[in-house]
Amino acid sequence: MEYRIEKDTMGTVNVPANKYWGAQTERSRNNFKIGAEASMPLEVVYGFAFLKKAAAYTNCDLGVLPSEKRDLIAAVCDEILEGKHDNQFPLVIWQTGSGTQSNMNVNEVVANRAHEIVGKVIGEGEKTIQPNDDVNKSQSSNDTFPTGMHIACYKMVVETTIPGVEKLRDTFKEKAEAFKDVVKIGRTHLMDATPLTVGQEFSGYVSQLNHGLKALNNTLEHLSELALGGTAVGTGLNTPAGYDVLVAKYIAEFTGQPFITAENKFEALAAHDAIVETHGALKQLAVSLNKIANDIRMMASGPRSGIGELIIPANEPGSSIMPGKVNPTQCEALTMVCAQVMGNDVAVTVGGTQGHYELNVFKPMMAANLLQSARLIGDACVSFSDNCAIGIEPNHKVIKELLNNSLMLVTALNTKIGYYKAAEIANTAHENGTTLKEEAIRLGYVSAEDYDAWVKPEGMTGGLK
Repeated sequence: MEYRIEKDTMGTVNVPANKYWGAQTERSRNNFKIGAEASMPLEVVYGFAFLKKAAAYTNCDLGVLPSEKRDLIAAVCDEILEGKHDNQFPLVIWQTGSGTQSNMNVNEVVANRAHEIVGKVIGEGEKTIQPNDDVNKSQSSNDTFPTGMHIACYKMVVETTIPGVEKLRDTFKEKAEAFKDVVKIGRTHLMDATPLTVGQEFSGYVSQLNHGLKALNNTLEHLSELALGGTAVGTGLNTPAGYDVLVAKYIAEFTGQPFITAENKFEALAAHDAIVETHGALKQLAVSLNKIANDIRMMASGPRSGIGELIIPANEPGSSIMPGKVNPTQCEALTMVCAQVMGNDVAVTVGGTQGHYELNVFKPMMAANLLQSARLIGDACVSFSDNCAIGIEPNHKVIKELLNNSLMLVTALNTKIGYYKAAEIANTAHENGTTLKEEAIRLGYVSAEDYDAWVKPEGMTGGLK
């Protein structure tokens, strides 16, 4: 491999000749060989591209950067956003907690690519654009990384997570309506309880996801606040007047999202409560989705020796040794995603506590975990909707058999003959292996006509459909 010499304030470094990054990126690449597959998410890199372009426009508008340099910086940022330079960002998550090296990675790539755009050879002569003085003008890693991660996380949530959850929610809503008259036995403590409809059961899933979506949407206002303009410690040192508000406006324009400057830059640098809050909402969704997926796979268990109340799509063979076996694979995939998100939440929570004085130093890990969780939930909801939920059907025969066999239908007699006599009927029927009706009549507590009039499963589901 051929190398060129790049230098920074610590001296010279050999950098691969075919790469745009410079000395600081190479130092980090060599010093943090931790988790080769744990690269800084490209979403964060793209967040940097948006903010570097916005900073260039703002600095130009405020008279501290020539328009020629603005246009060069913006051109390279556009190339980054088009995915043309994805292989130029080799750094891992496990680096400095402020993300300084990733900030410089972007600065160096922009500077060297700009040098190339104007027809010069990288590594020869003075750089056309300086990484620190031009690309990083009016910025610090301490305010650019939180800005980049807010851009990345906000976009992931609104473009991937929310649409995915809404799709699954809508599928369950359709099923709740379709199954509103299918009466089944309810279960509490995993034991037989009083009846409800399959539609009512599914309506609970719809409500869970609606509450999760509401919680997630409520975090977006805080997540939309950007740290840019706070520079090193939140004071805005070395920024021109009005920079923070104007740069946020440019970011909003370039991303198409309602970003604003953070009201308090000291919070924006030292605390990442917005990330903790947003991931907390993702955890809430994970808890809901785990419950839903477990319900469905248990109700679909069997098909002959389990509960078997629901029929789920048979997507692929379930065993390499048992012919004809089909497993609830989408349920398993979704619950594994939920477990990962819950684990990520622990790491994000710990990361949120690491705001020492004026700077939180767990930024890369917090950003990476939130991005992974947000994408996983969005993708898993789409997969579950398309490959499982949309094809769920009630097994009417099994549902009717289990319903009629349940002793808990006796609850309908409580108001007619009292709890204790009703309990005697249920216990005796269970002991003798007989039906509720048989024992109710034999014990002399009700007539056959009264039993048929009073014990109607469809009348025990209440008014909610």
